[in-house]
Amino acid sequence: MVMPYPRKTPLVNSEFYHIFNKGIDGRITFEDERDFERAYQIISYYRFSSPPIRLSIYLDQTEASRIEIQKRPWGEKLITIVCYCLMPNHFHFLLRQEIDGGISRFISQFLNSYTRYFNTRNIRIGQLFLDRFQNVLVTSESQMLHLSRYIHLNPFSSQVVRSYADLRNYKWSSFPEYINDKEEGICKKDVILSSFESVAKYEEFVSNRKDYQREIKRIENLILE
Repeated sequence: MVMPYPRKTPLVNSEFYHIFNKGIDGRITFEDERDFERAYQIISYYRFSSPPIRLSIYLDQTEASRIEIQKRPWGEKLITIVCYCLMPNHFHFLLRQEIDGGISRFISQFLNSYTRYFNTRNIRIGQLFLDRFQNVLVTSESQMLHLSRYIHLNPFSSQVVRSYADLRNYKWSSFPEYINDKEEGICKKDVILSSFESVAKYEEFVSNRKDYQREIKRIENLILE
């Protein structure tokens, strides 16, 4: 089992962090909708410290059996997810650590479970993601808000989606969960939305930056060529 580890900066309970990682050599890690869906299931399932059974076994259960399993103790939350985005070759999370080692454990479970699934599906062996995930401590409300916007705009700025309309419906990010005001979801949205008069105001905050962020990304790509 690979245990990814952060930089030497300690991860502190009740603090918020930008967590991100990518495929080895920039390789594609989420190839199609089935991959993205499995990644989302893993994220949702392994937020908790003691899921009753492994996800792969849980997914093989009948609906009635899943309901019964959901009634069992799941332990403490390792982390709280504020927002996230899955991209073809990398991912972003904005997380709050809830218990000691919560973020490292959550990322370890995510990477190991997803890599097992991906390797089985593609008849391959070995690592899929870099061992060392990156983390940035969030130190202010302003940083938190701008970071949520950056994460939510990622598919647009990287041109994974062509239009803002497509971004609004990008299923593998928490952005639709925010702007469609869904009742169900995995994010603690009030951490961000409490700073805005309405959901519409938050969407305006995100939308107003979209062209600028895409242009910055275009320039970065030119520099790297």
